Amino acid sequence: QVHLVESGGGSVQAGGSLRLSCVVSGTIFSTDAVDWYRQAPRNQRDFVAQIYPSGATLYSNSVKGRFTVTRDNAKNTVYLQMNSLEPEDTGNYTCHMGRSWGQGTQVTVSS
Repeated sequence: QVHLVESGGGSVQAGGSLRLSCVVSGTIFSTDAVDWYRQAPRNQRDFVAQIYPSGATLYSNSVKGRFTVTRDNAKNTVYLQMNSLEPEDTGNYTCHMGRSWGQGTQVTVSS
């Protein structure tokens, strides 16, 4: 069974930074893409970023240039470095791989 565990969320002021981590277990990590999504209260879950096994990446327009997704296959971990955070980035950030989802980590950005 695949498990994804996120960490690194918190509360920051606008302009600050956070680094999220997603540790994956129960599967061959190096063969699948991993995505980050976020969901604000009363909103739908939105795509944030994706990283392929090759290291190629994809970002939503709202975070491009501010967020960077990386992966460490030796540690079965994907990271999301978030810089220049804005209040609109507030939400519960979850990682996704195949048909599995983590529980998420909360990010709150105050103005």
